[in-house]
Amino acid sequence: MLQPGAEGARLLCCRPVGCAASPLRNEQSGRHLMLRVDGPVVPEPVAAEVRWKPILIFTVLAWGFGWLVSLPLWIDPMGLASVHALWVLPAMMFTPCAAAAIVVLLQQRVPVRQAVRQLGIVPLRPVGKLLRFSLGGIVLLPLVVIAGIAVAALLHLVRLDLETFSGFAAMLPEEARDLLPIGVLVLVQVISIPIAAPLNGVLAFGEEVGWRGLLLPALRPLGDWPAVLITGVVWGVWHAPIVLLGYNFDRPDLWGVFLMIVGATAVGTFLGWLRIWSGSVWPAVLGHGAFNAAGGLVLLFSSAKYPPDLALAGPLGVGTWIAAAVFATIVIVCSRRSTRRSDGDPVRGCGEG
Repeated sequence: MLQPGAEGARLLCCRPVGCAASPLRNEQSGRHLMLRVDGPVVPEPVAAEVRWKPILIFTVLAWGFGWLVSLPLWIDPMGLASVHALWVLPAMMFTPCAAAAIVVLLQQRVPVRQAVRQLGIVPLRPVGKLLRFSLGGIVLLPLVVIAGIAVAALLHLVRLDLETFSGFAAMLPEEARDLLPIGVLVLVQVISIPIAAPLNGVLAFGEEVGWRGLLLPALRPLGDWPAVLITGVVWGVWHAPIVLLGYNFDRPDLWGVFLMIVGATAVGTFLGWLRIWSGSVWPAVLGHGAFNAAGGLVLLFSSAKYPPDLALAGPLGVGTWIAAAVFATIVIVCSRRSTRRSDGDPVRGCGEG
């Protein structure tokens, strides 16, 4: 591009980084023209913005559907002991999926094929990566429950009986106690967790399509950690209709709702990073299913004389909060080391030899 100036014309070109300007002689005027080789003009990246409207619509629908489906339990004086609980609780788990479908298909008008991809349901490849993270979820979430119980025991928040398993034995009918030694029955329960994970995953799918399929990716422009934590809080509040009936903590009040919010946020930390690392919703689905299957472990290991307080030693209790905090610390440290390494720092990332 030639631009006329007060003292003649200048030749403007692009210069690669590190190139010096080269003098060119103008044969007619005898003047030297400097060849300016500037770098290519690259537009600055535009940060993705959070689209709050679909997020708010999804959240309101998911919470609203949860209250609507749980109404039979509020109407029935028996509450959670009502016969309606047999269908209300499973149906409630699909309300986030219904909310996500409405937002993606009706509010955003995304075609079905694109919608299942947007929600992380497909593709199911690369197969190796998907299988690794799915198996990781099945193994990791029960370990989280076990770690929570161990932490609670170390802090004297629960008393365990790992010899006679008196807490579990007290729950069994007489005929079951005589069927096999109690230790064998406990072992069977533990071994069945990975088998039960895919079965529980059928119901967990109804939740995860909403929480980690739609909401978490929609919030990621805020940053991965804010997205993971906000998703956990929304998930915890969604449980309010049944928590206020005494579900999980046997605290039918706002304190019980608070415990559920913190517990769901803690567990959601693991599920959220499974979703981010894998790029698929399925590891979170199977991890959620495994977590539900392992939820009763504290009842297997506790003492009958000192029943556990689920707010302290349960799957969503204080022990799990601490385990989640340790996990979060590891993720943050690994992320920072990986960032330093990518910036030219020779520090190795976590897990590298």
